[in-house]
Amino acid sequence: MVLNVFAFAVPLFLFFIALEYYIGRKTGKIYHQFNESVANLNVGIAERLIDLFTAGGFYFVYDYLHRHFALFDIKPTFLLWVALLLATDLLWYWYHRFGHGINLFWAAHIVHHQSEDFNLTTGTRITILQAVVRTGFWAILPIIGFPADMITSILIVHGLYPFFTHTQLVGKLGVLEYILVTPSHHRVHHAANEIYLDKNFGDMFIIWDKLFGTFAKETEPPAYGLTKPLKSYSFMWQHFHYFVELGYALKQQKGILKKLKVLFGSPADFDPSARLKAEKKFLSKRKVRAHSNRLRGYVFAQMAAILVILFLLLLFEHYLPLPLQIAAALFIVITLINSGAILEQRRWVFYLEYIRASILLGVAYYYYPDPTILLLSIGIFTVSLVYEKSIQKKYLRLVYG
Repeated sequence: MVLNVFAFAVPLFLFFIALEYYIGRKTGKIYHQFNESVANLNVGIAERLIDLFTAGGFYFVYDYLHRHFALFDIKPTFLLWVALLLATDLLWYWYHRFGHGINLFWAAHIVHHQSEDFNLTTGTRITILQAVVRTGFWAILPIIGFPADMITSILIVHGLYPFFTHTQLVGKLGVLEYILVTPSHHRVHHAANEIYLDKNFGDMFIIWDKLFGTFAKETEPPAYGLTKPLKSYSFMWQHFHYFVELGYALKQQKGILKKLKVLFGSPADFDPSARLKAEKKFLSKRKVRAHSNRLRGYVFAQMAAILVILFLLLLFEHYLPLPLQIAAALFIVITLINSGAILEQRRWVFYLEYIRASILLGVAYYYYPDPTILLLSIGIFTVSLVYEKSIQKKYLRLVYG
């Protein structure tokens, strides 16, 4: 049996997150807020999940470009591995810099900066939208002549390193501060302080920032998050709010040139009224007024469940039939939306339970195609529709207290 060893990245990351939380509590330093940590992990879980279905596509792009357009036939020697690592990080620097300087790219990258916490859970806050954009930058590597196998191997290392720079437990690291991106450097990058804006774009090496004039030392306590805080834990809104805002801004402009100026203009010059219009249109103000911590327990239980499902899905990906993989992925995504909506204290979370129940019953029927399961499903949904208001009231009281 050949298992996917990369699945163990999930418990490994969780171990270090728990360790950071424990050390912080023992030293009297509170770096984790429950809502922020859940929102961060939600984004990270979604990225790991979607990567299950897209990683092969990224490899195909690199392999196709290498086979058809490679300028040189590069062989994996030690010096060329080092050269590839440096080239990968240099391209990341420019992708990252453009991601902060161009609205269209910022729409994909902004999710990583929304958290007002800075800890290892923030390091998981990567979206598949980012992966697509930066793949466009890294596509130059196979054209130069680096094989797809070399590129994907380096990207694994390059993807692991920055997770550990998202922490406040580690101070300055002496001589390493001159070469590597350290937690101190990256705290500057995530800060909303005026003196820190658009600084320290490097991922592994800080030399690019020093070379291109975007380096800043950590000289004052950072205030983390966006300059205009999002103030929402909605899983969907965190991912797509800036695209919606771009849509409103584009609608206001007449002519293709003005629209292109919005798309490729700077976030610093973006019209702030676009967010107000988008929030008024898409963010419901109707909330349940929760007076207990019961919702936290429910969210925590859901998080634990989908982390186990994600781990097993990744570990046994080569042995699970595609319908089961899709069902598990849908269940995880609905749960991510559900937990974010619960943190927002939304009433409509009740209806997501119908979808999750349907997925579970569908999986049951897939493995045991017996008419009894169909009849049971029909019976459950009939009863739930007849007594919908009563069940909803009890559900909301159970979740929110």
